[in-house]
Amino acid sequence: MLAEAKGSRSLVVDGITHRYPGGAIAVENINLDVKGGEIIALLGPSGCGKTTLLRIVAGFIAQTQGRIIIGDDIVDRLPPNRRAVGIVFQNYALFPHFTIAENVAYGLAARGVDKATQKREARRLLELVQLSAMGERLPRQLSGGQQQRVALARALAIKPSILLLDEPFAALDKNLRLDMQIEVKRLQRVSGITTLIVTHDQEEALSMADRVAVLSQGHLEQFGSPSDVYDRPRTLFVNTFVGSTNRMAGTLLAADATGAKVRLDAGADIVTRSPAQPVAEGGRVTVCIRPEHLQFVSDDSGFAGVVGMALPLGATVVHEVMMGDGSAVKVSQARFGETRLLENGVAVRVAPLAPTLANVFSASI
Repeated sequence: MLAEAKGSRSLVVDGITHRYPGGAIAVENINLDVKGGEIIALLGPSGCGKTTLLRIVAGFIAQTQGRIIIGDDIVDRLPPNRRAVGIVFQNYALFPHFTIAENVAYGLAARGVDKATQKREARRLLELVQLSAMGERLPRQLSGGQQQRVALARALAIKPSILLLDEPFAALDKNLRLDMQIEVKRLQRVSGITTLIVTHDQEEALSMADRVAVLSQGHLEQFGSPSDVYDRPRTLFVNTFVGSTNRMAGTLLAADATGAKVRLDAGADIVTRSPAQPVAEGGRVTVCIRPEHLQFVSDDSGFAGVVGMALPLGATVVHEVMMGDGSAVKVSQARFGETRLLENGVAVRVAPLAPTLANVFSASI
């Protein structure tokens, strides 16, 4: 866990619920305890409530229940301009007729800061985001990545306690998106500011955040480190939404604290991790295991199948294997030089690299 940065402020989302007029629930009983200096990603599909939660923290939406606490202060009654939060929107929202320096200084000007301080802070922040030579340009004269850095500098200018990023990389192409993710994380580490980022991009959340809050249909499914969310998902939704996974139907034969045994519909028994939530023996379950956690074996372990297709994907190769019950699993392997692709129709046996890599969930969920 990241140590709390000196001078940074914590954020507590305490039992936040928001209902729309008519009773529809946007978010329900969300609890997050964010340390000062952390980057937290709110991850989930469209409509899961992550942007609503971000706007509640910012003060743009008044929640139905719960509290927002920044540092030691309950800020629910404060308007957005008194919450000391900086926000970067998906479309950057730069003023088109202001120069870049004027855009960066806007928040300071709105707070009555003298012009000399405005100019000094604008110069300092433009240097921080590596745009010191572009202060007199207009937004339309900058690339998308440069405009994003201007929006970030503007948000930092008011010295916010919390930085909020709403899908900040969605408008960028893939290569530029990666560069900007690195740049934003570098700036966040330099400033030490507590940051909340909304995203539907799993790789973005896992690579940038210290912890990830996974939301689905307004509920918090899991809040933990990227490795916990990816390797030890608490729910079937988290396991299937974050990363790629194979789902295999079966029946739970036995389970204890050390592991579980499942009889797959495909016609084999496998040993897995214990269920994240209790499942009765004899109950129907779904076994989830990621393609990179499966391997081809030469003994009688695992389950039998037939290669249906081979897909070389640069550094990896993915084989689709058809199982006895008609379902399919994907097996992903690193490519080393001239890695041989298995031909369609070849009989194989597939097993987990380790029992602790397979997760089990009740099929009724």
